[in-house]
Amino acid sequence: MTARGGLRRRAANLRGALARMSLRTRLLCLAVALVATALLAVGAVVSTALDAYLQDRVDSRVDTTAQLAARVTPPPGPNVPQNVRLLSSFEDTTVAYVDDRGNSRSTFDSTTAAPGGGPRLPELDRAAVLDRGGSPFTVPSRDGEHSWRVVALTRPDQVLKSADPAADRGSVIVATSLDEVDRTVRKTRTVALTSGGVLLVVLALVGWFAVRSGLRPLTRIEETAEAITRGDFSHRIPETSGTRTEVGRLTVCLNRMLGQIDTAFHARAEAESRMRRFFADASHELRTPLVGIKGYTDLYRMGASRTPEETEHLMTRIGEESERLTRLVGDMLLLARLDEAARGPSAGTGPAPAFPLDRAPMDLRTLAADAMHDVRALDATREVTLTGPDGGRPATAQTLADEARLRQVVTNLVGNAVTHSPAGTPVRIGVGVKDGLAVLEVADRGPGLAPEQRQRVFERFYRADASRTRATGGGAGLGLSIVHSLVTAHGGDVEVDSAPGEGCTFRVRLPLLEGMD
Repeated sequence: MTARGGLRRRAANLRGALARMSLRTRLLCLAVALVATALLAVGAVVSTALDAYLQDRVDSRVDTTAQLAARVTPPPGPNVPQNVRLLSSFEDTTVAYVDDRGNSRSTFDSTTAAPGGGPRLPELDRAAVLDRGGSPFTVPSRDGEHSWRVVALTRPDQVLKSADPAADRGSVIVATSLDEVDRTVRKTRTVALTSGGVLLVVLALVGWFAVRSGLRPLTRIEETAEAITRGDFSHRIPETSGTRTEVGRLTVCLNRMLGQIDTAFHARAEAESRMRRFFADASHELRTPLVGIKGYTDLYRMGASRTPEETEHLMTRIGEESERLTRLVGDMLLLARLDEAARGPSAGTGPAPAFPLDRAPMDLRTLAADAMHDVRALDATREVTLTGPDGGRPATAQTLADEARLRQVVTNLVGNAVTHSPAGTPVRIGVGVKDGLAVLEVADRGPGLAPEQRQRVFERFYRADASRTRATGGGAGLGLSIVHSLVTAHGGDVEVDSAPGEGCTFRVRLPLLEGMD
């Protein structure tokens, strides 16, 4: 249990060390480990194959020498015959003749000193020699630092001078040192390890720069994330890789996501800014009639109205301010309902309630004719003309819409034209079909709008001339916002053409009734 627990602790420590390493370091370590393992495996295979090859060559030479030595009969005495001398002339080779009991008869060594003092041969009587069957075997040297390859063979009958079958035939033992083979294999391993180590160092250096270059896009992603954390939502990742690579596709996806986040944050900030302005303007607009009602009420309580006429005047002013407050609250409620329908379903809240529109086929010429009467009712001194879009003859313009809501649109446009142009200024009502859409226009020849005013004219509580509209009893700046929202709810759009000194033309465009184009 203790050893197993120690292994688990070491494994946990190793995992912790790897987890603390950077991705670059882990990739480099993994690559170096794989290359080192491959080099070691190749070196081991090559050295093993070389050792086997060289040993096979030694075995072949020893076996051939033993076959020849078995057919040679050396004379007794110290003199070595020429044929035996030739057999033992191979480097580090020993030829020994023994009798059937394994006792040495004569031994012939090569001219050089035997490495390690020569081979340490086992007892090789005739039975032991026959058991080995002429196969090469390995024995240590006398000093135990080297190895020798040995072949033992019995001498054939035809080389014996005695015809007695029971005569002592003897055996021949040939041994060759493996010192040269071992030195060659060791040198090969040393060269392989040295060259492999140098190659490993070079590959590690090259791999460091390669991994660093390959992970540079991830570093840029990290820098971009840090910039986003600091609040710089406009920061983007440089797209240096192709879209066919994983890093390139990741960069494109992240930049697209960052763009959406940036857009969402800007939209949120803009919405919050609009909401703050809306609450400020709404509070101010609601406060104005409330202050008027409270002031007239206080005057009545203080006895400021001593006559019925004065009392009637106070009540009339209270009623007017109450109506103004009612209209303002109604307009704000209408805009809130239109916004709720335009936003659509919210997450987790189910579908948003649609703004109720009682649609029916209708002709915009009816609204245009009524608009002419509304202008004359508001200002009898004005010249009112009925034309087609951009002039010409008026024409039918049938659409599918809620007539009551469109009347509210036309009423706001007419009231805007009368309020924001001098008395007696001509007004043109245009109706007809243009570009496949039903069109209704309300145009005046008033002072017009500057470009920055034209861009903001449909904003809530916006007034092009706040001081003049307040002085003349103008509205709260919600009329054109209601026009825009109602037309949008019908699937149409409203635009304004204006320039300073050239008047304004508000153009409502709605989908044409099917079958009427």
